[in-house]
Amino acid sequence: MTRSGTGPANGAGMIARTLEELQVYQKARVASQAISAILARSSFRAEQRLRTQLGSASERVLSAISEGFEQSTDRHFAQYCFRAKGSCREVRSQLSVARDRKCISEEERQRLDPLFEEIAKMLSGLIRHLKKEDRKDRGPGRWE
Repeated sequence: MTRSGTGPANGAGMIARTLEELQVYQKARVASQAISAILARSSFRAEQRLRTQLGSASERVLSAISEGFEQSTDRHFAQYCFRAKGSCREVRSQLSVARDRKCISEEERQRLDPLFEEIAKMLSGLIRHLKKEDRKDRGPGRWE
């Protein structure tokens, strides 16, 4: 994988041409599913606001990447990647709150937090790539 999160989508050297092939998007989907799984627990029943905040932040990571991918320029896409990075930080903070309120264990926080840290790093690489390329028209062949 390249540091930009745009590297081989399947390990065979294929560059992402669709959103679903983008490695950072794939990782964000897995991480969002992991958050959804913990939010379904009874330990979050009494913490409705935390549950909503954590779920929303996790969804925003995926949504910002998706929306950004469809932008017409690399600069616009990069702006959405910055938003996704901010949401990664928010998820990580909310995981600490969830642990403090005994909704999840420290071990669970330690398992989930690095997922969002890695996504943020991948987004940083993607942002660098987009700034370097600075395409004004991303067009149909986005990663050519």
